[in-house]
Amino acid sequence: MAEFPLLMTVSQLVQATGGTCLCDFSDSHGFTGVVTDSRNVQPGFLFVPLMGEFQDGHSFIPRALESGASVVLVDGEHGDGSASLFFELARARGAAFVRVPNTLRALQDAARAYVDRFPSLHRVGITGSSGKTTTKEIVASIFSRRYRVVMNEGNLNSETGLPLSVFKIRADHQVGIFELGMNRRGEMDEIASVLRPSLALVTNVGTAHIGILGSQDAIAEEKKRIFAYFDSDSVGFVPEDDTYRDFLARDVAGEIRAFGLRSTGGVTGTKALGIDGTQIEYEGLSIQFPLPGPYNLSNALGAISLAREAGIGAREVKEGLEAVKPLFGRAEIIRGPITVILDCYNANPDSMESAIHFYSRLEWPGRKILVLGSMLELGAESAEAHRMVCASAAASPAEKVFLFGDDIVAASAGTDWRGKDARSFGDIESLSAALERETVEGDLVFVKGSRGMALERVCPALSRSGKVTP
Repeated sequence: MAEFPLLMTVSQLVQATGGTCLCDFSDSHGFTGVVTDSRNVQPGFLFVPLMGEFQDGHSFIPRALESGASVVLVDGEHGDGSASLFFELARARGAAFVRVPNTLRALQDAARAYVDRFPSLHRVGITGSSGKTTTKEIVASIFSRRYRVVMNEGNLNSETGLPLSVFKIRADHQVGIFELGMNRRGEMDEIASVLRPSLALVTNVGTAHIGILGSQDAIAEEKKRIFAYFDSDSVGFVPEDDTYRDFLARDVAGEIRAFGLRSTGGVTGTKALGIDGTQIEYEGLSIQFPLPGPYNLSNALGAISLAREAGIGAREVKEGLEAVKPLFGRAEIIRGPITVILDCYNANPDSMESAIHFYSRLEWPGRKILVLGSMLELGAESAEAHRMVCASAAASPAEKVFLFGDDIVAASAGTDWRGKDARSFGDIESLSAALERETVEGDLVFVKGSRGMALERVCPALSRSGKVTP
């Protein structure tokens, strides 16, 4: 453990969280990493057991100690009655226990104190209803041409994911690029208070999680909280055509600017290249940006705006944009005798409509097939949202439409499919079999649905049949 530096000492953790050290039998008197999942504990780590609706992470403390946890947080709800048990566990395993009022809040408080130890780190925050993970990756690709960058792994952007991610910051990092997600009221404020970005961007305000937040206005209010910790020198960016553009910019410390085709400086033209992305003319350079679709172009324009604000040169912007790789399930192109656009990492009404519109306008010599899965977390808006998606699919040039998931299947029953071959599937096996059986060389298959639908499961059947390259 000595080869890894301590992120915090026990005393620093106590001070940051307002906790009480129950005991400290650890050799290091601190921790070298932080996890909330006992399966990921490594020697010297801090284990933070979270209390959920159906499971209490405190039951995994023995497993965490067996794996070498050196420090464990304990939620105040467990009270003094368990103190003697924790004392014995700590003594037996050579660990420290710190009791806090709430382990989730303590994780966030500790992360905030940790970030404060790097005052020279330029902190960039990215949020939005869709596109934030892709935008984060684009921004990181550009910024890393000049700076040593740290960022979230995957989409660890939540009330727990963001605090865990900032513990990846090290002294040699110059820029931290973090996406901030939310699916409940107050969550954005919690995690923005951890990072307190001085440069931030909202990709869009859509309807993702509207079933939980209740309205698009409420979503906009939450997204705006990414700017809540700005000072007079901070700069934020919002999309030029978003309905909530003016609302997002109102009464914010610092400066809020727009990004987009008309607003992003240095961009003089673009040319759609179909599934091969977009050609962007920027500061006299021609950039081949590989991610397809106008939504990904918007993400790129946001990234360019951030880069310009950070003083990154045109050549570095070009290199960064051209080096971007598609993320799993986010407009991922899988080629072979047929071509698949796998866009199944997430879906909401806005992203679904944009994707179908893009797919419909794509020039393609062969047939087009749509595979659409249900959109989740839409609450009372779900039925109407799925009816609108079915209507868009019916109006599209797709020759076949395959539907998967209770919500979209229910909506399809009332749709005028205009003679189009539209079918519903109740299980992934029958959907996969139909795709394997009915696709032919030259087909373009577009696959989109919410993460919970896991539509990538159709790919193995296509790979086995040789229709796409694994």
